Amino acid sequence: MFFSLLEEMHKKRDEYRCFAENELDEGDHFPYENLAKAAERGYMGCPIPREWGGMGESFLSYTLLIEEISRVCASTGVIMAVHTSVGTYPILYFGSDDQKNSYLPGLARGELLGAFALTEAGAGSDAAALSTTATAVDGGYLINGCKLFITAGGEADLYLVFATLDQSQGVKGITAFLVEKSSAGLTAGKPEKKMGLNRSHTTELRMDDLFVPTGSRLGKEGEGFKIAMSLLDGGRIGISAQALGLAGAAIDFTVGDMKSREKEGFKVEQNAAFIIADLATRFEAARLLSYSAASVKQSGERCTKEASMAKMFASDLAVEAATKCLDLCRIEKRTSDSPLSRYFCDAKVTQIYEGSNQIQRIVIARELTKITGLA
Repeated sequence: MFFSLLEEMHKKRDEYRCFAENELDEGDHFPYENLAKAAERGYMGCPIPREWGGMGESFLSYTLLIEEISRVCASTGVIMAVHTSVGTYPILYFGSDDQKNSYLPGLARGELLGAFALTEAGAGSDAAALSTTATAVDGGYLINGCKLFITAGGEADLYLVFATLDQSQGVKGITAFLVEKSSAGLTAGKPEKKMGLNRSHTTELRMDDLFVPTGSRLGKEGEGFKIAMSLLDGGRIGISAQALGLAGAAIDFTVGDMKSREKEGFKVEQNAAFIIADLATRFEAARLLSYSAASVKQSGERCTKEASMAKMFASDLAVEAATKCLDLCRIEKRTSDSPLSRYFCDAKVTQIYEGSNQIQRIVIARELTKITGLA
């Protein structure tokens, strides 16, 4: 398939890259300033309709935004991706009028930060195995349980929390709830000490007799699993964009180092040139997969296969590019404060979250063969 960006999208990419390179910082703390600057530009609601306070941009434009943000700060990129794809979209798609009026404008304008709370110790790739419970009481529900590895945990203003009303019902018992940061009984743990993406706080989220009113339930009882699964395609395209940003940054950094060495009189070995040529070629292929998936999603068609292919291919490339670029660059470029070190540490998780790449391969095979018994 031949795919080219429209002139308008080229201008958007230039705008996003200029913003990222000139206004984002690369510090070691939670990127409050980056998110505030993104909010000022309207980027926290990039693909959200204007009627709800967003920019009304296409999903492809949003994909370009996450790619360019992630070239400079992948932590900011993943916070924005989670905020949009699984923090804001669920309310746009499934929220009641009251929920939309209460939360969407603030989320779209970046006044509120959204997060997603599904993963548990025994429910990672198998989301249906979650054990957090919701018990019906007068006027609402009491939620009890613990979520793990929550992006922007402790920082987000609104969490989409999944709990089961009846574990014996399996996925049919899972229900989704909107939980505000100030809710009594909600506690966030300390940020995990991760290998990478350390500016993005990832925490445990504990709920002890946390009361949520009936009006905070998103969708109907038992629709939680359907809601969660419906968000995966967009989330995976967002992670493919994050991976693209990391891979592109690693390749550009290494090409710059090669040019610098040439100017100093050191000849670049042919094998090194071949490696960078292969990486650059695969990078363009990954871009096509990601942009194509974003375009299919924008059209309203089902894009499960395309999203999984994009996420798997781009994240595998990000890890390979960061690894090989470390091999190619001069030794002084391999220190812990080098951008390459950050790309290397940040890239690995893109193969893991939003469904590990093993899960992506299962999804792709199922879509191609319609074999549902793969495990």
